[in-house]
Amino acid sequence: MKKSLFVLVLLMSGFNLEAKTLKDCDNITEDDVAYSRCLDTVKASTDRELQTWVNNQTFILEELALKTGRSGALKMFKRTQSNFISFRENNCRWQYLAMSPDPNASSVFKRCYIEMSRTRINELSQLNP
Repeated sequence: MKKSLFVLVLLMSGFNLEAKTLKDCDNITEDDVAYSRCLDTVKASTDRELQTWVNNQTFILEELALKTGRSGALKMFKRTQSNFISFRENNCRWQYLAMSPDPNASSVFKRCYIEMSRTRINELSQLNP
């Protein structure tokens, strides 16, 4: 049931299963603007997918809290997710700042953001097989 609920949530969220990947963007070498736009597309898609996984885990932990009367895991998960968002921003921001004023600095930030988000998605997807 949990898996079917997750698939339903994915479909309802408008998640595009054919969204571009970083590899697709890597094929764009002649146009920096097109490359940046490609990264924006991947970043937006990755954000939607990550939010779906976060919502799924939150739902599971809310159900657990209702059954057990204990909400510690849910509170800690929410804190962990908030900490992840701050860490991702700071980790990618220092890389951006280290490259500035290089025109590719924004692409470095976006790639870092996408890669860290993909890692978090993979982590969350392993929690409830």
